[in-house]
Amino acid sequence: MSDAALPPALDSMTLLVAAVIVHDVEAGRVLLIQRGAQAKFAAGHWDLPVGKSEKGEAVTATAVRELEEETGLAVKPEDLKVAGIIHGAWGVEAPNGFLTVVFVTPSWTGEPVNAEPHKHAQVAWVGVTKIPHEFVSTTRAALTSYLEDGPTVTVEGW
Repeated sequence: MSDAALPPALDSMTLLVAAVIVHDVEAGRVLLIQRGAQAKFAAGHWDLPVGKSEKGEAVTATAVRELEEETGLAVKPEDLKVAGIIHGAWGVEAPNGFLTVVFVTPSWTGEPVNAEPHKHAQVAWVGVTKIPHEFVSTTRAALTSYLEDGPTVTVEGW
């Protein structure tokens, strides 16, 4: 069923999203993506690897899938810990709001690559003290809170 054909009750649902902080603790860095110039949302801004859940998909499975699709890194669901939750009142593809579960993992396999060059300008390791200023505000807040204080819940636009 296409989104255009969704019954009204389903059309008004909150979008479920997963983001992953890949934290190389020993090197003091995190893995970020830079959104491409043609991105629907926050073109050119930095972000965490992030994406929408598919119908019937557990949010941990979304995190694992999106991380691999965007960066080539593989992570086990059991290695994911909750680093934060973002509840937004609206979004580009979620006019009725979105809920992002931000996970962190200190372990992964593979070497990061820009696995979606049609979507992202680059994938890069960034020092935890050098987080770029041009960053999606909600995921930046979650990342900063995780690095400074631990898990948090962020509400925006309510």
